[in-house]
Amino acid sequence: MQWSFPIVRVAGSEIRVHVTFFLLLAWIGIVQFQEGGQKAAIEGIAFVIAIFACVVLHELGHAIAARRYGIKTPRITLLPIGGVAELERMPENPLHEIVVAVAGPLVNVVIAAILVYGFGAVLSADAMQAIENPALSFLSRVAAVNVILVLFNLIPAFPMDGGRVLRALLSMRYNRTKATDIAANIGQGLAFVFGFLGLISGNVLLVFVAIFVYLAASGESMAVSLQDAAKSVEVKDAMITEFETLGPNSTLDDAVEALLRTTQHEFPVIDSSNNVRGVLTREALVSGLQHGGRATPVIEVMAKDMPVVNIGDGLEEALKRLQQSSASVVGVVNGDGKLIGYINRENIGELMMVRAAIGT
Repeated sequence: MQWSFPIVRVAGSEIRVHVTFFLLLAWIGIVQFQEGGQKAAIEGIAFVIAIFACVVLHELGHAIAARRYGIKTPRITLLPIGGVAELERMPENPLHEIVVAVAGPLVNVVIAAILVYGFGAVLSADAMQAIENPALSFLSRVAAVNVILVLFNLIPAFPMDGGRVLRALLSMRYNRTKATDIAANIGQGLAFVFGFLGLISGNVLLVFVAIFVYLAASGESMAVSLQDAAKSVEVKDAMITEFETLGPNSTLDDAVEALLRTTQHEFPVIDSSNNVRGVLTREALVSGLQHGGRATPVIEVMAKDMPVVNIGDGLEEALKRLQQSSASVVGVVNGDGKLIGYINRENIGELMMVRAAIGT
């Protein structure tokens, strides 16, 4: 995710923080300082950090449950509106998906129980309704937040945890694509409700949540539809075959010339035997120019872990490699391992758009 950076790695997952999270901390600190001085500002910031620590544990619950089914979670990103665990994929078995979805809220239940029964926190109506009130016990407010996280996440608004449980239950009756569409439509409908309530109440955060839910539901629906369509398409039907490459001795100056005379956004780097060495993306090119200049060797800034698929593979395999590596390009090789084409997300989308238009 852009504008985020890593802070720690836990259980095989890289925990990242979006820069807007610090804007939230700054805003909370300023508001609390104006109302109660330095002590109030410190307590307010500490409370927000405690909330997001619970959010991280929530997302790690998803990640650990997913790992049980062989699914990795490369990244967990903290945003002002919550956390996002970027799983390689969701389990296609409905029961497995329910386990992964419920694991997050279950962590919050455990946290709340530990705070109440282990540290004497009190779950009261006041704490639930006014978690921002510093007059209430700090631990009681944190316990209340965890209960709210459980209730909120179990709302059947896809792609929240409750929406994923709903999709899993629907998958027991319908195919996965239709189940996702139904769950996404319900999520988008609830997003409009959240947005309306946020507007009439002046709750800006609820409006942001509504936008996030709507866009995420749309994105998940499109992604599942794409995966379903990719099952009937072969790599050779989707790959780009006319492209320019760079050699291991090329410089960023050579890459700039290629960028300007073509429409490519990425350039495979191959050796004299046509074996893949890596790929130079437009973003890496710009970054390299800013830090090293036009004489910088391409091999110093290229991505060396470009995934590849065989010409005989299905497009579904290429999509899987894209998701697992978070790469922008997948190389296509022949039986001898020579690069003969590549696939990016843009041309996959174009292929599916054309197939939808002609009804295939």
